[in-house]
Amino acid sequence: MDNDTSPTNRRTRQGRRRVARRATAAAAAMVLAALGTAPALAQQPSGAPDATRPHAAAHGRGTLLGVTPVAALDRAAVTRFLAQSGMDTGTVRHGLRAYRLTYRTVTPQGAPTTATGLLVLPEGGPRRLDLVSDTHGTMAHRDYAPSVGEGFGRFAPYLHASAGRAVAAPDYLGLGKGPGRHPYMDTKSAVTASVDMLRASRTAARQLRRPLTGDVYAGGFSQGGQVAMALGRALDKGVDRHFRLRALAPVSGPYDIEHAETPALFDGRVNDTSAVFYMTYYLTAQSRLHPLYKDTSEAFRKPYADIVDRLFDTNHTEEEIIPALPATLKELLTDDYYRRMQHPTGGLLAAARAQDGNCDWKPDVPVRLHTSSGDTDVPIANARNCAADLASHGVEAPVVDQGEVDHNGTYMKAGPQIVRWFDELAGRR
Repeated sequence: MDNDTSPTNRRTRQGRRRVARRATAAAAAMVLAALGTAPALAQQPSGAPDATRPHAAAHGRGTLLGVTPVAALDRAAVTRFLAQSGMDTGTVRHGLRAYRLTYRTVTPQGAPTTATGLLVLPEGGPRRLDLVSDTHGTMAHRDYAPSVGEGFGRFAPYLHASAGRAVAAPDYLGLGKGPGRHPYMDTKSAVTASVDMLRASRTAARQLRRPLTGDVYAGGFSQGGQVAMALGRALDKGVDRHFRLRALAPVSGPYDIEHAETPALFDGRVNDTSAVFYMTYYLTAQSRLHPLYKDTSEAFRKPYADIVDRLFDTNHTEEEIIPALPATLKELLTDDYYRRMQHPTGGLLAAARAQDGNCDWKPDVPVRLHTSSGDTDVPIANARNCAADLASHGVEAPVVDQGEVDHNGTYMKAGPQIVRWFDELAGRR
């Protein structure tokens, strides 16, 4: 989830977008000119899927379909891009090149589809690169996704790549250039898209003569913090033998929808604007996966019941969506659904529990949970409950409180700390 939805941070994000566009527009044009001899769509060599991946072979999961250059920044340009957002740039050591990957994956129902994501490679550094998996926060418009947008979704990828690691940042299903609608907060499909992005990145990096070591450092913000924990679990269980999980450092993830995030939507710990935005996005997306209602009018009051599905079709921006919705959950939801959301049963409870439980395992790698006590989008209770789940398995995962900063500000402070921690861990190998 992403604090882009609060009024203060909507203004902040608009400023950041202007900054990002100024910082990267010239660089993007430069790379497209500089790489003009490269095809816009670089096909993966023909042949059967990797025989070492029988679980993926049915739909060619992770098969790379295309590589499109999207940005090139020297070290100074990366520093300007991050500094103008207020981020510490002390870890910037390299320039970078960024590419949109198109690859095969599967839908929540297991049918074949395609997705896109951003691969960022440092300019310089070792030839063989460790990989950071960065999973992004809530985005309503498909063009905000990392492989397309030049704003918040690129801060983490550029930060990590400029420190000397490759970065794989999936757009998720239905965002970026992928088809269909985004199954928001469906952790399972976000993980399959993320794993398949790692596979596509492995192929692309090899084609670009920067092969990967196989070591993966997993991080993510907000919605992506939840995805990072679930992805870490999949990697730890050996979902693909080419990748070895080395560390987990998610930021402000909604790890406990049932016991932390949902109660906070109703007791004031989540600000009203964000509560309305998240609730609408969540219900409209999850209703396509779980039996939440037969008609939108069961959950939403008029006139909102008639427009919520259209608003969250991945073609509307937050600036368009938020003014079209009411100010509070009381005004958004019917009386019956307002009560049901606070005491969920049936499909509502199943939807929440399908996303929860991703901290209930024993990682064999170091874990740090970054959060902030000032976050009014994903309250700190989520991280504390995650740490408690991990502790029940004998894993000590520090909860790193960034203090009285807002949701996006939590990542701005945590991101450089995570880069330095990854550096420290890599140095111990």
